[in-house]
Amino acid sequence: MQIPRLLEPQDLESLIHDDRLIIVDLSSHALYQQKHVPGAVHLRGNALVAGTGPTPGKNPGVEALQLVVQHLGIDQSKHVVLYDDEGGGWAGRLAWSLDLLGLTNWSYLNGGIVAWIKEGYVTEAGVNKPQSVDQVLIDDFSHPQRLISMQQLKASLGMAKFAIWDARSPNEYSGADARAERGGHIPGAINLEWTLLIDQLRNLRIRDNAQQILDDLGLGKDKHIVTHCQSHHRSSFTYMVARVLGYKNIAGYDGSWAEWGNSEETPIALGTE
Repeated sequence: MQIPRLLEPQDLESLIHDDRLIIVDLSSHALYQQKHVPGAVHLRGNALVAGTGPTPGKNPGVEALQLVVQHLGIDQSKHVVLYDDEGGGWAGRLAWSLDLLGLTNWSYLNGGIVAWIKEGYVTEAGVNKPQSVDQVLIDDFSHPQRLISMQQLKASLGMAKFAIWDARSPNEYSGADARAERGGHIPGAINLEWTLLIDQLRNLRIRDNAQQILDDLGLGKDKHIVTHCQSHHRSSFTYMVARVLGYKNIAGYDGSWAEWGNSEETPIALGTE
């Protein structure tokens, strides 16, 4: 049976004893210890980022990410279900990381642990130990097209069918809230704050009309889209939403504004247009 990219809680409940599944909880460790989906193993989000200045959100490298998936027991035979407690930021970061490694068999639990708990599904406490595996290390990412560098992004500006999805707040986008040496946005970028695709009234699920919102803004499936925020945390969620919706040409800019806004070599626009 093909497991869908987006799983509702009732879907996961029916699959929970499937031997193919590895369920990864990226919620706070305190919440995980108290309540998590039965069988889920925990992963701290900081294992997926370099964590060093001036661009702490960059990926930590292929070897570091492979050590994470080995620890979790993930290989090509497994299907990963990922979730968090914040609406999808850390879950999206794991989805993007798995894509880079060519481990594309993953699904997102819609609404994460918030939907699971609020809708009365069974939880367990304590800590589950992952069944770690050994696997051959690769020299580079299997799907490098899912990642874009600052230089590649600069070279793509103005190209036909190329679009930049800025997942930051409107004030960050306009430059009113500067979180780097320079505020503003990448010229031509389209601002859609990540939280606008999270349905607060449906326990943090992805909005049912997410595709229409993207189409209306010019971020349709006909575009080659790069998404970013300040540290590629919020934009990891937007990357994951695009993948859930079936986008083929979507990449994450992990340098994000921490890199672009602190560089003297990058063009910047101000205001809301």
